[in-house]
Amino acid sequence: MMQIRDFQSDDTDVVNELAFTAFTQFENEYADWNAFSQNLRKMSLLASTGEIIVAIDDGRIVGAVAYVGPGKPKANFFDPAWPIIRMLVVAPDKRGKGIGRLLTDECIRRAKRDKANSIALHTSPIMKNALSMYLRMGFALLTEAPPIHGVQYGVYIKSLN
Repeated sequence: MMQIRDFQSDDTDVVNELAFTAFTQFENEYADWNAFSQNLRKMSLLASTGEIIVAIDDGRIVGAVAYVGPGKPKANFFDPAWPIIRMLVVAPDKRGKGIGRLLTDECIRRAKRDKANSIALHTSPIMKNALSMYLRMGFALLTEAPPIHGVQYGVYIKSLN
């Protein structure tokens, strides 16, 4: 049975490796994969400004996401008052089982806990599965975001009212 819980420091290596593994399918899309992948392997650092949430299946971490609440440090293309979803990752062998949706729903629950009117994220058209999930969940493109190593990104927002 799938379990959702808060990140613990013991999870650091597993979460960092999961982030890297989850993005390897996009290796050829980024102009500087080496630089980009080094940042992926630092996902656990998001715990210093946000709440990392992990999904566990059969004792194994199979997904992770960072929820960064209102007023917490975030990229300048986000309104500081918005809570945001960062780095949603799911193990490649566990995709299509609703783990990404479960983690996104938990971020939305936390945004409501924090009395936010909306929640935002940024993603790329190359991430077709994630983007289609976000659109089905009611996120809408707000604006373009700066490209990351040659990959186009957009800022998406969902009203919580």
